[in-house]
Amino acid sequence: MTLGYGVHLAADTKSEMPLAVILEPANVNEKKVAPTLLKKAIRRRRKRRVRHVVADSQYSSQAVREEVKRLDAKPVIPYPRNQAKGRRVLRVDRKFRSHGPPSLRRLYRKRSAIERVVSRLETYFGLRQLRTRGLRNVLSHVLLCLTALLANALSAIKQGLPHKIRSPIHFTKLTWRR
Repeated sequence: MTLGYGVHLAADTKSEMPLAVILEPANVNEKKVAPTLLKKAIRRRRKRRVRHVVADSQYSSQAVREEVKRLDAKPVIPYPRNQAKGRRVLRVDRKFRSHGPPSLRRLYRKRSAIERVVSRLETYFGLRQLRTRGLRNVLSHVLLCLTALLANALSAIKQGLPHKIRSPIHFTKLTWRR
């Protein structure tokens, strides 16, 4: 959520690189954005097949689960307390602890990758310093932040340092003195 706008982001959990982004006003529900975001993200993954789609419980709906299955992937989305009562499904409690089948819990832990991507965008690439209004202007700002993140990753790969693609401060050459 950025100043009245929702940044909906899909990312690869292994590389922690963004795959697709959609910007909507904050009053648009995540469930309505999810099918378009999924199609955009999966269309970009031509070389490797998407096996699992991991999302938080805000995306929990039958329509989203069916869309994930239609795209030939397995949904790893926790059910809220009022859904799927009496079944052994993935759930997350108020203290953010996951409960349910061990295989789903293990996959759900990968959701933290998206939080790290968003944190990196906010902390190092200026997503937090939004100083503009209007959907088009905010989208331009978000896309510039994503471009900077991807340029940083590309620089790391071109310099033969693929393990540094997630390190935004490696290329700043700042020295800290006391």
